[in-house]
Amino acid sequence: MNKKDQFIESIKEGYAFEGENILIGAAIFNGETLTETQIKLPLKTFNRHGLIAGATGSGKTKTLQILAENLSSSGVPSLLMDIKGDLSGIAMAGQSNPKIEIRSKAIGIPFIPSGNKVEFLTISKENGTRLRATVSEFGPVLFSKILELNETQASIVSVIFKYCDDKRLSLLDLPDIKAVLQFISNEGKDEFEASYGLLSKSSIGIILRKIIELEQQGANEFFGEISFDVNDLCRIDTNGNGIISIIRLTDLQDRPKLFSTYILQMLAEIYSSYPEAGDVEKPKLVIFIDEAHLLFQEASRTLLDQIETIIKLIRSKGIGVYFITQNPTDIPSMVLSQLGLKIQHSLRAFTAKDRKNIQKTAENYPLSDFYQVDDLITQLGIGEALITALNEKGIPTPLVHAMLRAPQSRMDILTANEINQIVINSPLLYKYNQSIDRESAQEILSSKLDQASSEEHEIEMKKSTKKEEPGWFEKVLSDHTTRQIGRSVARELTRGLLGVLGLGGRRR
Repeated sequence: MNKKDQFIESIKEGYAFEGENILIGAAIFNGETLTETQIKLPLKTFNRHGLIAGATGSGKTKTLQILAENLSSSGVPSLLMDIKGDLSGIAMAGQSNPKIEIRSKAIGIPFIPSGNKVEFLTISKENGTRLRATVSEFGPVLFSKILELNETQASIVSVIFKYCDDKRLSLLDLPDIKAVLQFISNEGKDEFEASYGLLSKSSIGIILRKIIELEQQGANEFFGEISFDVNDLCRIDTNGNGIISIIRLTDLQDRPKLFSTYILQMLAEIYSSYPEAGDVEKPKLVIFIDEAHLLFQEASRTLLDQIETIIKLIRSKGIGVYFITQNPTDIPSMVLSQLGLKIQHSLRAFTAKDRKNIQKTAENYPLSDFYQVDDLITQLGIGEALITALNEKGIPTPLVHAMLRAPQSRMDILTANEINQIVINSPLLYKYNQSIDRESAQEILSSKLDQASSEEHEIEMKKSTKKEEPGWFEKVLSDHTTRQIGRSVARELTRGLLGVLGLGGRRR
């Protein structure tokens, strides 16, 4: 058996799955695309997470698009983080052209233009259905980790959450938690410390500054009501296709802390809300995090630990998480080790550092008798990739150089009018875009302070208008009997004096 036949047999055997799967391309051997060796990925292992990596312009976004639209047609909803703003085209049918026809013929997959049911979401000022969460929903542990507080400061936040629970002070948005911090460090300090212990004023100041820093990144757009129900991410349309939710994040590229805050909260909320699913035939939801390096580059050690823990555990809920980035080294090694599907597009070796990174990247893939991986990575064309997945038993499939199919949806962005039309027709828009400002901690404490100030003012007014109480001497002088005796004494003294002067009246 020659090398080519060995290769074909290896790929056919390695990518033969019993359950439902999606077709993404065909294998390439010595520059030849082999129609008989089509590459399929089992839906059963899509909750084992994955990675799509490659240099700018190598085709990562189109690969994401291929996976999301094929998952949708298999009845699996997905959530896409659109940082660059180039994923919206998945909502509309694509158009064929000579290059697409040549690729489809080589792979043996017909090109059938089709759009997908899409929901546009936003945590900023982009056009879409609002995503919000309250401070209370974050909880003291996650909120402290987002603020990057030390152990002492985090313990203060935990006590503050307890105080707010006891006093029925709702923490809905950042102004609420700020109002509580200001209250317990001033007017309510004595009351707080009597029941909950002493406060460090410097620690309170640090927590306030951290919250203000988060506000400056636009977090006020995210914290508040109405809270988004993560179960709305798992919707299926009337045709049985999974709805693709796209979070528009194009204005958050320079605000990585808010981006990582949202991702972590979303993953934590999904993990806590979804029931255990066990070994599912296909995932409930697949999450694609584009430009994943933004999630990790500003993350603290505690935040990374939290992400790692959630990635390990969320698989049991039937959820798959896929990271899209330029280089696998952008992903922490502990997270990278959890990723079952790996799709590697081309990398460029312009510097010595690039060559070292490529060597490290090659070591992340299974050994192959048919490829020199570190050389091949630099020679991959657009729309080509190295692929390895997990089979139903969790065993890695053989590494394969594949020609990927073209997306059947539009490979370009939608116009502002097209996006607006999809948004206004969304049933979620009227559920989440209404403005609610119910009474919470800020309003309750403000009312409490206003009432205390009013009562104090009334007391002062009463003091200023009340006459002073007369002394004992004044009381004696004002007495009626005293006044009568005084008049009699004065009259007799006057008479006596006039008599001495010879002016008096008749003698007695």
